[in-house]
Amino acid sequence: MPRPHKARRIQQLPPACLYKPQGIPARQLREIVLSVDGFEALRLADAEGLDHEGAAGEMGVSRPTFSRILAEARAVVATALTQGCALRIEGGPCRLDDAPAAEASPPCGGGHGHGRRGGRKE
Repeated sequence: MPRPHKARRIQQLPPACLYKPQGIPARQLREIVLSVDGFEALRLADAEGLDHEGAAGEMGVSRPTFSRILAEARAVVATALTQGCALRIEGGPCRLDDAPAAEASPPCGGGHGHGRRGGRKE
């Protein structure tokens, strides 16, 4: 039996949990899931410009683990973009850091819609 994944630190949740091609109803699209730790790896490496060593430290994982998470996340995003799939961000072994910006973000994967018809229900 494989060992359980160590929870990865994330500083913020995504601003939205579902991204899809415009003009096509979500029910007609194949959905691909990007884990929240994969989203964080993309944010740190590609949006923030951190090197793998620095980003791995931010997430509390080894550099090889960070590189693997990032490669998997990039493959998921590339598949969604090139095949016209909906991209849902949810799940993964992660824990939210105590950063103030993270507290204001909506939780992903909670079963609440963030689309046009109503937004998040509290």
